[in-house]
Amino acid sequence: MFGRSRSWGGGQGKTKNIHSLDHLKYMYHVLTKNTTVTDSNRNLLVETIRSITEILIWGDQNDSSVFDFFLEKNMFAFFLNILRQKSGRYVCVQLLQTLNILFENISHETSLYYLLSNNHVNSIIVHKFDFSDEEIMAYYISFLKTLSLKLNNHTVHFFYNEHTNDFALYTEAIKFFNHPESMVRIAVRTITLNVYKVSLDNQHMLHYIRDKTAVPYFSNLVWFIGSHVIELDKCVQTDQEHRNRGKLSDLVAEHLDHLHYLNDILTINCEFLNDVLTDHLLNRLFLPLYVFSLVCPEQSEDRKINPQVSLNLLSQVFLIIHYQPLVNSLAEVIFNGDLSVFTQHKNTV
Repeated sequence: MFGRSRSWGGGQGKTKNIHSLDHLKYMYHVLTKNTTVTDSNRNLLVETIRSITEILIWGDQNDSSVFDFFLEKNMFAFFLNILRQKSGRYVCVQLLQTLNILFENISHETSLYYLLSNNHVNSIIVHKFDFSDEEIMAYYISFLKTLSLKLNNHTVHFFYNEHTNDFALYTEAIKFFNHPESMVRIAVRTITLNVYKVSLDNQHMLHYIRDKTAVPYFSNLVWFIGSHVIELDKCVQTDQEHRNRGKLSDLVAEHLDHLHYLNDILTINCEFLNDVLTDHLLNRLFLPLYVFSLVCPEQSEDRKINPQVSLNLLSQVFLIIHYQPLVNSLAEVIFNGDLSVFTQHKNTV
């Protein structure tokens, strides 16, 4: 595609060394001459973005001047402009894939600062992609996950704006907590854990997460786990001939994944988050669904799951979750057998 020597505005011709500042300048002139995406230049623009990414990754290790030029010419704005033109799924997929590769391979923090400046990355995060397209969804959530792995006390300020109380990387990710594709759900868990870890050293962000998102997110998460448990119980009760062991095995594995995720949140040891999560787990899941089903099996109209299933699930809770205030409270209710605790909680699921 770039085999012929060609001149763009300003006398910029293609260079022989594709990993160089001169070649980046050539790519810049390609972008300036192709600001509108058409059928005839779509492939050219995709290859240009790929080439720019390769140069930036090379420059991260060898020549910081490429980032100086990239920032000076505001080249990220061209990426965003291409995306906003609704130029088709092919361009969206290629752009997300290329951005993911770029951020995965950048190692120097200064280079990362260059890429995150001007807020273009946040604009890409909130872009209205067609998430009904599985490939776009996969590359988008992978992109968010890659960005979350770059979070630290310095880079987080590029994502969380305490003046506008906005944190797109986090709020956009948690929208997919119950996505039907398991790999998307796993990525969301990774993103949230990375956010919670870095929030420990940022009180403004911590308060934002607690006050704006923790209650609805944990409430939805607990509801999702409860629905999953009821599905697991139905599978047990309707599969008396054990013909559907594969599905049951998957449901049990998913429940274990949920518990490990909950334990990972709790072991970050953020007091604010732990208080909210513990309250939701005890009063909206463990007590009204797990424990009440175990201690009151004779009240079938109130029982949500089979006692044997409840006992198995509770054993998993005690094996996996290590947060003492939660574990102690749950054990105290079980061993004391005080059913009055259920009168206000048994119908909350």
